Amino acid sequence: MILFVQRWPQVDIRWEMVHVDSSNMPVASAMYPTDVEVDTPDAIDRWRPLVQWLLALPHLILMSALSTLMNAVSVIAWFVIVFTGKMPRGLAQLTEMSMRYAFRVAGYALGLVAVYPPFSFSESFEDPRTYPVRHWVEPELEDRNRLTVGLRALWVIPAAVFAALIMIVAHFAFLIGAVTVLFTGSWNETLRDWIVKCLRVYNRLYAYGLLLTDEYPPFTTD
Repeated sequence: MILFVQRWPQVDIRWEMVHVDSSNMPVASAMYPTDVEVDTPDAIDRWRPLVQWLLALPHLILMSALSTLMNAVSVIAWFVIVFTGKMPRGLAQLTEMSMRYAFRVAGYALGLVAVYPPFSFSESFEDPRTYPVRHWVEPELEDRNRLTVGLRALWVIPAAVFAALIMIVAHFAFLIGAVTVLFTGSWNETLRDWIVKCLRVYNRLYAYGLLLTDEYPPFTTD
């Protein structure tokens, strides 16, 4: 019997730690060009989440009128962008002014904050940070994508469906959270976060649907 013995060459494997300078590496930005933040106090009056929306009725009526204004502005902006590829700064400022006011009112009506919203408006894209509900946007004014703008009413449908699903979760979170506040005098952090996530999702949806940006809203609540 002949045995064949194969000798494998020895391989010297050495592991070396290699330092990589990450400062020169490109970093993908996960930030959407608009956001909303809510500063909820640790303690809140127990009645607020259940009846505060009644106190917000004057703001809700005004917000309804501003909603009509935003829709009219978006129609005008649609034609301007499709034909010129640009969004006039004035139209973007009107939209941002209305959105910031709407989210302030929403935060108050939901009982997330106790400070009554001011009847004031700012045309700045940066929030003045004078109210515990803050909203900002970086609108795209130049080099717009005319195709996605022209088809925006169709393009936005998947994002709208996603937002509606998050809204369902947020409704349950609000109902349970309001009862929790009634007995404890403070918001449950998890439930409160789900409501804020819903506001954030709808903020992105509105920014895209109202033509402030061509970046598609991410299917995430972060």
